Amino acid sequence: MSGLAGRFRRVVLGVSGGVDSAVSALLLKRKGYEVIGVFMRNWDLGDETGHCSNDADAEDAEWVCRKLDIPFHEINYVKEYWNDVFMAMVEDYKAGLTPNPDILCNKNIKFRPFLNHAKEVLNADVVATGHYARTSFGEHLEKYDPRNGVRLLRAMDRQKDQTFFLSQIDQTALQHTMFPLGEYTKDVVRMIAKSAGLDRVASKKDSTGICFIGSRNFQDFIAEYIEDRPGDFIELETGEVIGKHRGIHMWTVGQRCNIPGKKNPYFVAEKLPDSGNITVVQDEDHPALYSSIIVTEPMGWINRPPSSLYQSRPVNGQVQMEGKYWKRLECMAMLIPKNPWHRNPVSDHFRIVLPSPEHAITPGKYAVLYQGDECLGSAKIIRPGPSLYTMDTGGCRTRLQQEREEQTPNSPSVTETPADPKQQ
Repeated sequence: MSGLAGRFRRVVLGVSGGVDSAVSALLLKRKGYEVIGVFMRNWDLGDETGHCSNDADAEDAEWVCRKLDIPFHEINYVKEYWNDVFMAMVEDYKAGLTPNPDILCNKNIKFRPFLNHAKEVLNADVVATGHYARTSFGEHLEKYDPRNGVRLLRAMDRQKDQTFFLSQIDQTALQHTMFPLGEYTKDVVRMIAKSAGLDRVASKKDSTGICFIGSRNFQDFIAEYIEDRPGDFIELETGEVIGKHRGIHMWTVGQRCNIPGKKNPYFVAEKLPDSGNITVVQDEDHPALYSSIIVTEPMGWINRPPSSLYQSRPVNGQVQMEGKYWKRLECMAMLIPKNPWHRNPVSDHFRIVLPSPEHAITPGKYAVLYQGDECLGSAKIIRPGPSLYTMDTGGCRTRLQQEREEQTPNSPSVTETPADPKQQ
């Protein structure tokens, strides 16, 4: 190894019990690093059957370490995860938001605290994970340069790229993190695992969804932690109450609602935390679900804010949000200054403008900002801008009103005044 690699000779790897961390360990060991495997236990409650997937994952992680002849350790982060990830998620749901616990976990558990443990307990200066991502410091930190800081880059495997979930990692932790799989595709990783005799994990399915929910229905799960706060389903176009629900924490924007007594499904257009009500629409592609503006909290920058923001100019790039298609969209991001005489890219909110309206922009989720391959950072979404329905774009609101009147022939036209029942 080079002199620089020798400086970071001991690497503490987060082993998850999956194929990605297993192959990461193998690749690092082949490069001559002294690898120490650490399994992070973040959750210890069973699912609806009493089974905790963490136990099986820990067994697989230990098996991999024995197979590769590297030390295995386990860290218990259950308390930290409960306080800094799970309860933060619960509070967001109570407030009517739709949070992303994976981003919170990477921000609060899997990097900075993990790096501190590696330094203080295992006498190592760097950590590694099996995430599909790259940095400007290189696969093995061969371009390490703390004066200029590190930049987070998309993985070569675009389908498996995980920079979205790493978009809130702080600079110090990222400077001391290796991503051995950044230049590999998933198919190649599985082939490497099979050829190395790591059969136990080579074909193991990727973990998906929120780990602690398991196969349970989300509404049943969240009801264990948040008391019901009943409210009304209100049809947006008519203002009529058409049903009841158990609480806004059980629903998200764009979600399908099968309301008792209604033949056709409805879809959540907006959650109203103050009243506890939910406005709904009948069409999944209703114009009330589309907006071309995203308003966010202050941006968490991975490196430095782009210089254009200090010059009252927007950032041109791409934005990615959690959603049905996980698209990266061209955008302009601009500050919403608290003080018109002082622009602060670190503490000011942002307005992200899209070239065309996007479906179901959801408060609580994250807008992740990119410029080409670089992930600049991310911010929590506060709200979408005005919808197509609100702005009556293309006369959509008038058209929908006319269609509704045609389906109800006896209703008064828009120019008629309904009779006053007191005079009848």
